[in-house]
Amino acid sequence: MFADDTKIWTKIVSKEDSEKLQKDLDSLSKWSEKWLLQFNPEKCVVMHIGHRVDTRYYIEQAAKKWELQSVTEEKDLGVVISNDLKVSRQCIYAAGKANKVLGMVRRQFKNLDKTSFLILYKGFIRPHLEYAIQSWSPYLRRDIDHLERVQRRATKLVKGLKSLSYEKRLQVLQLTSLEKRRQRGDLIEVFKLVTGKEHIDYTNLLQLDDTGHDTRGHRYKLKKRRSRLDIRKYFFSNRIVSQWNSLPSHVVEADSVLTFKKRLDECNEWGT
Repeated sequence: MFADDTKIWTKIVSKEDSEKLQKDLDSLSKWSEKWLLQFNPEKCVVMHIGHRVDTRYYIEQAAKKWELQSVTEEKDLGVVISNDLKVSRQCIYAAGKANKVLGMVRRQFKNLDKTSFLILYKGFIRPHLEYAIQSWSPYLRRDIDHLERVQRRATKLVKGLKSLSYEKRLQVLQLTSLEKRRQRGDLIEVFKLVTGKEHIDYTNLLQLDDTGHDTRGHRYKLKKRRSRLDIRKYFFSNRIVSQWNSLPSHVVEADSVLTFKKRLDECNEWGT
């Protein structure tokens, strides 16, 4: 048995806050020893996000006190998290994994037809570019283009399409750009949240606009929070509000996820 992917965090504004966090770490260490699920101190790290308080943290295992190493980035559940909360490193990581698989496909399959390519691309390459994408969707043009170049190169593998433009290749293959797919995926996720299809409390992320001052639109319109930083502005709960609120009522009020997807794709903006 292993104690893996355990996280503890708090807001630090003073030394007292730091001491409270250290007490929690001590309690966690005692718990792990009691239940024989000891942590590996060499793999335990601390990441400081935004604060300037000089802090150090320790964890005690096997009667030895270990100081936790401070890091600027760490991979957590398959997503690279950096201390500035930007997603550039994750984009590089995701594109790198997808390019490795793309290179393998290129070496093994010399003449791909449309059907074979779509099976390989959708099953083995594109998932690397979209894993947990709601949490790290890129907003800087360089990061967006970095991911898009993977699909751009991949579509050239299909026999007879290499000489066509990227947009024409997408039309022939009935694919959309990754940027457009991310927007579509965000809207589908919002639909599942606000209509109870996910069976979780979404109010920590999204808030319905119940002010009643605007009678236009649908009954699931969302409030948009003011954002000073790009990190919050382009986070899932904020970046999707304007697009969601602009959808027609008959799309948002679909009775199932499948119906919502179909009606969404029938809209001019989201057609393939």
